[in-house]
Amino acid sequence: MARREVTLPYSPRGAFKPFHNRTERWACLVAHRRAGKTVAAINDIVRAALMCKSTNPLFAYIAPFRSQAKSVAWDYLKHFAAPVLASSNEAELTIELITGGKIRLFGADNADAMRGLGFDGVFMDEYGDFRPSVWGNVIRPTLSDKQGWAVFAGTPKGKNQFWQIFETARKTPNEWFHLVLKASESGLLPDTELRAAAAQISDDQFLQEYECSFEAAILGAFYGEDIRKITDAGQVRRVDYDPHLPTYTSWDLGYRDDTAIWWYQVVRNEIHIIDYFAISGANIAEIAKIVVEKPYKYAKHYLPHDARAKTLAAAGKSVIEQLSEYLGINNMAIVPDLSVQDGIQAVRQMLPQCWFDSERTHDGLEALRQYQREYDEDKKAFRQTPRHDWTSHPADAFRMLAIAWRLEPKVKAPDVVKPLMVGPENTVTLEDMWASHKPTRSSRL
Repeated sequence: MARREVTLPYSPRGAFKPFHNRTERWACLVAHRRAGKTVAAINDIVRAALMCKSTNPLFAYIAPFRSQAKSVAWDYLKHFAAPVLASSNEAELTIELITGGKIRLFGADNADAMRGLGFDGVFMDEYGDFRPSVWGNVIRPTLSDKQGWAVFAGTPKGKNQFWQIFETARKTPNEWFHLVLKASESGLLPDTELRAAAAQISDDQFLQEYECSFEAAILGAFYGEDIRKITDAGQVRRVDYDPHLPTYTSWDLGYRDDTAIWWYQVVRNEIHIIDYFAISGANIAEIAKIVVEKPYKYAKHYLPHDARAKTLAAAGKSVIEQLSEYLGINNMAIVPDLSVQDGIQAVRQMLPQCWFDSERTHDGLEALRQYQREYDEDKKAFRQTPRHDWTSHPADAFRMLAIAWRLEPKVKAPDVVKPLMVGPENTVTLEDMWASHKPTRSSRL
């Protein structure tokens, strides 16, 4: 095929030129709001797809949600790729270029759609909103065959998995490219706009959204401050399973998305959170298999009220009936149907007494840390209702835990009775007798 010159309708702004000129396989792009990173991302992918020399080139733009990818990036992709576009498929959010390269849009909420594919490069937008396991379990393996590249991009939201990527990039500059675009330095927004934003929103909001601060509090987080306190107190650490104590589970059932389960034990006034698991699109049999194969001695399984609902897909049986009749899971209980706000308050009251296993509950704890209120764009304020994203089901399951814990009798510390020690001369003092005495409350006056 004869080579011809093509001009794309994109002129990179100066702030993004280092990003477009990078040579490293891995990249971390931290950018303030309204910096134009999606436009830069789409054009970076289009250029890479045009220049790629591999067989059947395939590139991906990945947003937290497929609907988000479509609303944010699809029109940009068609517009900027128009001079080199061979075909497009809106149902699959895929375009093919005249060179044969393909670009697809995906949502991390349906990561399984990427399994089995091989990418030459991926751009992950707002990576901080991804479920933490998506990178390692799904996306990273798709790059191995072709040794594809990856870009992690977004605006900070506390010290989550995006911050961990940023720290890795910062500490290994020989392997990683990283770029931080603060609004005060990028020149992409006028000073008048920055002054207006600073006057209208909180300091934490401005630092996070415009100055790319990972240190600012996660905006609208329900439990962020509570989890920071227990983390600082050393309550996120190795927490061993005690085989002499009963184990409880709390569930949230996702019929079209995630089912989340927490495992915990009650030790006197402490709640030891020993395990966590979430799975997407699995049936009851698959979920039950995971539960029964854990090495725990179960006392009770707490399920939400919709576990009573009967479904045609299960021959008219409820989740409880399926778990009990077919899979041998017993000792199930339905958690009272309290309001979400009451459940959130129960969690906040309980968290100071919680100890989390730092390894087995990592993803679940990160979900609690990021669980946020909805943001009303019109009123420029957070609503009291939670935002629905990947954090919702872990947080809902943890609400079940908090409500259930209120219902369970607490395991009290055993009374310690000081033994009466007789001296070498078989003498007993009044103080000895008093110290060894176990007082009892008389029913009589």
